[in-house]
Amino acid sequence: MTTQSKTVLIVDDDESTRDTLTAILKQDYRVLRASSGETALPLLSRENVDLVLLDVRLPGISGLELLRILKENYSLAEVLMISATSEVETAVQAMKHGAYHYITKDVDPDQIRSLLRNASEHQDLNRQVLTLSAQVADQEREFVVGSSKATREIVDLVHKIARLSATVLILGESGTGKELLARLVHRESGGPNAPFIPVNLAAIPRELVESTLFGHERGAFTGAHRQQLGKFELASGGTLFLDEIADLRLDLQAKLLRAIQEGEIERIGGNKAIKTELRLIAATNVDLEKAVKEGRFREDLFYRINVIPIRLPPLRERAEDVPKLAEFFLRRYNARFRKNVLGIADPALAMLKQYRWPGNIRELENLIERLVAVSDKDYIGEEDLPLDFQFAQLEPEGARDNLFEDAISTFERNFIVRALERCSWNVTGTAEYLGIPLSTLKYKMDKLDVRQLARRLRGV
Repeated sequence: MTTQSKTVLIVDDDESTRDTLTAILKQDYRVLRASSGETALPLLSRENVDLVLLDVRLPGISGLELLRILKENYSLAEVLMISATSEVETAVQAMKHGAYHYITKDVDPDQIRSLLRNASEHQDLNRQVLTLSAQVADQEREFVVGSSKATREIVDLVHKIARLSATVLILGESGTGKELLARLVHRESGGPNAPFIPVNLAAIPRELVESTLFGHERGAFTGAHRQQLGKFELASGGTLFLDEIADLRLDLQAKLLRAIQEGEIERIGGNKAIKTELRLIAATNVDLEKAVKEGRFREDLFYRINVIPIRLPPLRERAEDVPKLAEFFLRRYNARFRKNVLGIADPALAMLKQYRWPGNIRELENLIERLVAVSDKDYIGEEDLPLDFQFAQLEPEGARDNLFEDAISTFERNFIVRALERCSWNVTGTAEYLGIPLSTLKYKMDKLDVRQLARRLRGV
């Protein structure tokens, strides 16, 4: 927000002071005027006031009392208190009540401009802090470009549409990376300082969804002790990501539709429209067309958000992406846990690619996190993977007569590898540890291709 677009409210009972301040500020700000606290309050309820020049001594509601009301109900407004005289005690009280600064009426015009610029920058910083605190504290997350054709086509589409203002609808199963893709669209759209506000509608209690999205005024309902900005306002100038949009109840679907079409919202308990300018990205794992037919989702809202649909395929349909995703998560959790796992062995990668991944990318990330956390080796091998992955490798494409034998061999091989690791790849010591003859262990190592692996790693 630039200073030219900001609104300054001058509250002073002296007309000449109002005229002087207006002349100083009108070139850089939109200026509103009030002669008392009583006339200022209706202006504050109707207008989006950013900065306030407030006289300490006012008829009726005092300046300090109006300051208290301002900070309780319009917390983002920055207030500069002005007085005919410099009174230390009054200045201290003003600062305690949240005033940005305290000045006398004989202050130099350039100093007034400078103070208002600083107050405006302070307000912008506060907005950014609110934006950042509203985000999930996981800024390191990024969309990982895999080698599959499906992923490359999605990324190509993002490059084409990122700088357009059109609404994007991301479809896909849970865990496929819908929020990561939304963040990619946001980053590619430019504006590195623009906010990205994610909202998981399924995770918000139903009675709080409206307030979360559109905000509320102080006293709008029981428990509304202060004004709260909604996610639409926090996302101004950036991107609002509404995940699990199919969970939005029908009455709020109508309100969301109006917000998208009109480009404005109204806080709960408010009586003025607030303009919004943002990029909307919605996502769901639900078949919205089916939901429309069943009356669970508004048809007009569906067509309004389905401008640029992007379908994220499940991980099982793009197995080529698994190695790069696994490598990415390996680097992340190496850094987080201060480990130095060098990689994932090819047989283990083959098993990861063959697995069905019902939890998609989220399941893969959780697996790599767990493997890195407990690993004390240079490489993660197939023997380190849970039994589900061992069984997945044995699932037959058709009928197989040797499935049971293959399962036994897989278990036996992993068991022997773990025993060798425990015994520092000393074959004789491993045979003693397992309680079997050395010749039996060597035979099984040759049969199960373990002996070759042992030679490579330990020169056995």
